[in-house]
Amino acid sequence: MYLVESKGGAIGCMLLSLFFLGTWPALITLLERRGRLPQHTYLDYTITNLLAAVIIAFTLGEIQAGTPEAPNFLQQLSQDNWSSVLFAMAGGIVLGLGNLASQYAFAFVGLSVTEVVTASITVVIGTTVNYFLDDKINRAEILFPGVGCFLIAVCLGSAVHASNAADNKRKLNNLPGNGKSNDACITGRKDMENGNGFTCKAKVGTADFLVEVENRRSIKVFGRSAVLGLSITFFAGFCFSLFSPAFNLATNDQWHTLKEGVPHLSVYTAFFYFSVSCFVLAVILNISFLYWPVLNLPKSSFKAYLNDWNGRGWALLAGFLCGFGNGLQFMGGQAAGYAAADAVQALPLVSTFWGVVIFGEYCRSSRRTYVLLFGMLFMFIVAVGVLMASSGHRK
Repeated sequence: MYLVESKGGAIGCMLLSLFFLGTWPALITLLERRGRLPQHTYLDYTITNLLAAVIIAFTLGEIQAGTPEAPNFLQQLSQDNWSSVLFAMAGGIVLGLGNLASQYAFAFVGLSVTEVVTASITVVIGTTVNYFLDDKINRAEILFPGVGCFLIAVCLGSAVHASNAADNKRKLNNLPGNGKSNDACITGRKDMENGNGFTCKAKVGTADFLVEVENRRSIKVFGRSAVLGLSITFFAGFCFSLFSPAFNLATNDQWHTLKEGVPHLSVYTAFFYFSVSCFVLAVILNISFLYWPVLNLPKSSFKAYLNDWNGRGWALLAGFLCGFGNGLQFMGGQAAGYAAADAVQALPLVSTFWGVVIFGEYCRSSRRTYVLLFGMLFMFIVAVGVLMASSGHRK
């Protein structure tokens, strides 16, 4: 099997993972804002998410001849390593719950703020746990200031959300009684959220635009309590904070649960079991949500899901991006320490970019919102640099 051994290779994996993991939430959000049911989207997503793990296992996991100390993927499937397998599967379950909750949080709280809060919770809890599990191979004097930068960023992110929510409320309160403002619509342009069809669309950031999005989307958010969205977001963040430490235990056996002479799970074998448990959980929950939906979503059926091809390609792409992003994160973490690999939690940098470009987040907001947004992004840039600089080398 192929192993990433250099610090430069590990950082390269982290940067590519950062882009992938910051992009797939934008695709999920795009489909929800087009009106596609999240249950349909997530079922598509989870298929390619598992497929990515299978591809990685049968390529990188089998690319070189295995040894007794470092067996290949297929060799490990028959070994007595179930204690480590259970850790990997537990990591897949909490990641699956976190991703499932996130797609609802994107609608209530927004793409950028959801990613800021969940990423920061992941770093504060997960990175600290990984530091001690990895026998402190990362430089604490660099690592923990990076964690502090994430804490500052989450405070700024909360302020951004509050400021932008106030801006939107002001826009809606100024809407005339007929429900339409005097802003002219934009004609003769492609609308990404409407499947690239040519439409007469309200100007991005206006009150008309906010109403237009609400009428089209599948998860209705107007009039919902802010506490609901934040509760879902914090639940997702807590789940995300546990999956990386669980994967760390699966591949490095710090608690010595394997029998003597049994080699540790390779990152590829662990990732395969991790993804299988994530897939099983997602299928069970989302098929249940088809018939017993949450948050007042309309009922659906498995037949309706199979016939829903509107946006299926985007959902399948999102699964691939998330699957390969997670795989690259784990490959980098095995080489340079999982605490340093948590630098990929700066993915809100990427998600915020897509949120601004595709969805017009923060367009026509106040100067205060823009200043806070810049401060949040700056702290994330500092944080990812500091966490990468703390990289060590696993012996």
